[in-house]
Amino acid sequence: MANYLAKFQSAATKVGIQATAFAQDAGRQINEQANLARAGFSLPKECEKAAKILEAFVANPDHPDSALNSIPKAVLQNAKGLAVFSVIKAAQGFVWSGRAGSGVVIARLPDGSWSAPSCIATGGAGFGLQIGAEISDFVVVMNSEDAVRSFALAGNLTIGGNMSAAAGPIGVGAGAQAALAHPAPMFSYSRSKGLYAGISLDGSILVERKDANKEFYGSPIPAADLLTGKVPAPEAASNLYEVVEAAEAVDESGLPQQAYVPTPGGGAQSVAQAYNLSGDKAASAGSGPGATGSQPSASASGGANTIFDAGAATDKTG
Repeated sequence: MANYLAKFQSAATKVGIQATAFAQDAGRQINEQANLARAGFSLPKECEKAAKILEAFVANPDHPDSALNSIPKAVLQNAKGLAVFSVIKAAQGFVWSGRAGSGVVIARLPDGSWSAPSCIATGGAGFGLQIGAEISDFVVVMNSEDAVRSFALAGNLTIGGNMSAAAGPIGVGAGAQAALAHPAPMFSYSRSKGLYAGISLDGSILVERKDANKEFYGSPIPAADLLTGKVPAPEAASNLYEVVEAAEAVDESGLPQQAYVPTPGGGAQSVAQAYNLSGDKAASAGSGPGATGSQPSASASGGANTIFDAGAATDKTG
């Protein structure tokens, strides 16, 4: 028995040493990427990046059928605020993972226009069996004034903490509209550029980048003043505003009602024809009203995690 215990203790010690080494290596990767991001960080660059990210998530006005696999126009029209950002996430081994990212937040003003942007950064750590590295793009749609206010007043927002987020619907028609009847405080959408087991924003903190805001606006203007319209919208964010406005004006008339609406249990409701999230623009089954076909599956990470079909969303030229 003593010999068995000695072998067990020796094995446990080796696992502990390996886990620590993996965690340290992952930490170095995150720090290196964060330093690179910090070196090129500025509000104009973040606005341009945000415009490109958002463009991949919304319908192309020249190809209205792209709305079948995009953030619904109704969701954008109802949005009280948008957070658009990218995240670098890395892990190696069975213990720690880390993430760091940057982007901007804008809010809807009473006249329907959009506020001046506020720079944000995000970060967090995870625990569990996670191996890989990726860069992911996120769009968080704030569906309530409280969601915007919680960020504007506190300067930070914890997703899944002080504000819950659910996977947002995609597509057009009654299903997408119905998702707004009783929406979560925030809808989240994501797409990845790498390989990673599981994408989730739970526990992520969006933090106001006061230094970047001060550098661009010339004084330490708080996020509350930027997001409530006390500062005019800058030219640097014009492309971002144009992407939103173009997506809100997409002509959906004549398109079949095809929507993917994630449910709290991790499944999905299909409305009229089911939409194939593999990128096929053809309905998976049925053609008449009420035909549901085969339902798309939930994300690999399960539950109400972010869901978005990156392949079909970015292919908007045909």
